[in-house]
Amino acid sequence: MAVRNRPDAGGELTLSMRWRARHHAPPRPCTHRTGLTVSYERRNIREMQGYTWGEQPQDADTLKLNTNENPYPPGPAVAAALQAFDITRLRRYPPPLADDFRDAAAAVHGVTREHIVVTHGGDELLRLALTTFLDPGVPLGVLEPSYSLYPVLAQIQDCPLAKVQLDPDYQPPADTVARWNAAGSTLAMVVNPHAPSGTLLRAEVLEAMAGAFRGVLLIDEAYVDFVDPAHGYDAVTLAQRLPNVLLLRTLSKGYSLAGLRFAYGIGNPELLAPIVNKTRDSYNMDTLAQALATAAMRDQAYASGTWLRVRAERDRLDAALSNLGLVAPPSESNFLLVTVPGYWALGARAVYEQLKSAGILVRYFAHTGLADKLRITVGTPEENDRLLAALGALAGQPSRGTGA
Repeated sequence: MAVRNRPDAGGELTLSMRWRARHHAPPRPCTHRTGLTVSYERRNIREMQGYTWGEQPQDADTLKLNTNENPYPPGPAVAAALQAFDITRLRRYPPPLADDFRDAAAAVHGVTREHIVVTHGGDELLRLALTTFLDPGVPLGVLEPSYSLYPVLAQIQDCPLAKVQLDPDYQPPADTVARWNAAGSTLAMVVNPHAPSGTLLRAEVLEAMAGAFRGVLLIDEAYVDFVDPAHGYDAVTLAQRLPNVLLLRTLSKGYSLAGLRFAYGIGNPELLAPIVNKTRDSYNMDTLAQALATAAMRDQAYASGTWLRVRAERDRLDAALSNLGLVAPPSESNFLLVTVPGYWALGARAVYEQLKSAGILVRYFAHTGLADKLRITVGTPEENDRLLAALGALAGQPSRGTGA
């Protein structure tokens, strides 16, 4: 036997063993038997529950008001870019940093391309933030309720949650950041406008939170395009001025490109550098997606026109739902979170099921504090009228004296 194969002769095996001992390498993971099968999952993966996505029916007759897509199609610039796309470009790997898109987004936001990182949907940016800024075992700061993917991603990273319950009007308590700091969180995620309520935190509140927080504050602005400009909301300046603010933006909602899975982050270049150069997947956005997303970003006139139409329908739908007794908090998003009143014959789950049987999908969450509510995406005027007719019929049913 060669000397290097003898674990007691100072050869490779012994060096490997010494390295493992010096660096405290963990033992090889054990398999877990469940019945007649063997699971090779990590412990935290085996014990977690995956994300529950909204229903995605493929038929054209179902009215989808459950996953907050833009009710209007992508703009003519996107269609033209798709028509003109040279298929031979797919032979080569895509531009690694998507610089054409970064330049287009930077021009819209008044920043440089170094302030932009491109990701495969907003969910990839969330995962990259966890991978980059949060050690396994360190709590992720979150608000409750919030985007239900946050705890799933934390479980994948094997991190607990530092949860802070929102006030009844969906505002964070004054001691939110103090509680995150006390828990040792180095990353916190705040969705603004809030999901699932649609309420908006003022930029000054977010600035104060970021200034007091000892970690990275990720502001998930998936729905920001639908905020009424009259509010003057702008968190991009926070991302420019503060070293620990990371904004999430997506083309899924405001740009009608949910099927493209294209998003981007805005932040201080030093904050983004480890994501861009270390933790991000190589060639993470394909060539066709980059071309279409760039065309969409450059056509601000079309996109902003859809935002205006959605805001108008949001106001009309909100008023009509209120007349039926379905009241929602003030929303700056493209959805409304309505409470099904106790005097209705049916509770929220039953209303959801009745609508589904009529070919209309809305979102029901069987979570504490949300079980009497439905989240309804704002559709086109025709879609909203169909929804209102169905809800009007349910509201007119004789009361059974229960909210169940």
